[in-house]
Amino acid sequence: MLIDLHAHSTVSDGTETPSAVVAAAASAGLDVVALTDHDQTSGWAEATEAAERLGIGLVPGMEISCKTRNGISVHLLSYLHNPEHPGLLEEINKARDARIHRARRMVSLLSEDFPIEWADVNRHSAPGATIGRPHIADALVAAGVAADRSEAFATVLTSHSRYYVGHYAVDPVSAVELVRAAGGVPVFAHPVASARGRVVEAHVFEEMIEAGLLGLEIDHRDNPEEGRRFLRDVARRHDLIVTGSSDYHGAGKPNRLAEHTTSPAMLERILAAATGSRPVGGERLGGQ
Repeated sequence: MLIDLHAHSTVSDGTETPSAVVAAAASAGLDVVALTDHDQTSGWAEATEAAERLGIGLVPGMEISCKTRNGISVHLLSYLHNPEHPGLLEEINKARDARIHRARRMVSLLSEDFPIEWADVNRHSAPGATIGRPHIADALVAAGVAADRSEAFATVLTSHSRYYVGHYAVDPVSAVELVRAAGGVPVFAHPVASARGRVVEAHVFEEMIEAGLLGLEIDHRDNPEEGRRFLRDVARRHDLIVTGSSDYHGAGKPNRLAEHTTSPAMLERILAAATGSRPVGGERLGGQ
């Protein structure tokens, strides 16, 4: 069984619609894929229809933007939560609103030096999408400022750039508690991706685990090998779910579907722990 539990669509910062992501997963030979757009679940219905039509298993999910008290960015994957849970909805709505205000401010700063305005960013995001730096990057690429998203992030959109603006995000410990309250399964996404910026200290892992964290995304291209060894030790000591995923964004990133995968046994643990919503495609998910 090929299982990839981290993929993004145009609902957030991917370049393919939810149905196209599912179709791409089927073409890549995956048996199961998870749709995990940033702070959004509005792609679930379209992805569900595509999964049922194409006969592929779908795990509905979301990637929650978090930030520690000392300002370190954390991403938390939530699988099979109740998308209508009021507490979780309140937090992700606050995060999405903050992202929009942040993006507008960044575009305003960029426009002082580059041929970019808010209308350009809108042209590169789907209606209702969670707008973030990837959409600004796409506008910069279209304007000839950068060759691709990776170059844009490495230059004008880096967190060290004068154009960078922070935004509100929920504390990761609170996010874990909210996901569990919503019947979901919280998994720490690419926890030691040091190339993206600062990573959390060991005590944050312990606090998140104490709050109900159930898993770690270990096999991910942005986790260095030394960091993966640390994560496997944490997972072993706390009997955590271990996942591997692509973090697919279509043409938005070089990440390819199924470049890292999750074992059927770990998927079974996710399905057993979830009470908020159901996966799609029982025949692909062991009858779940």
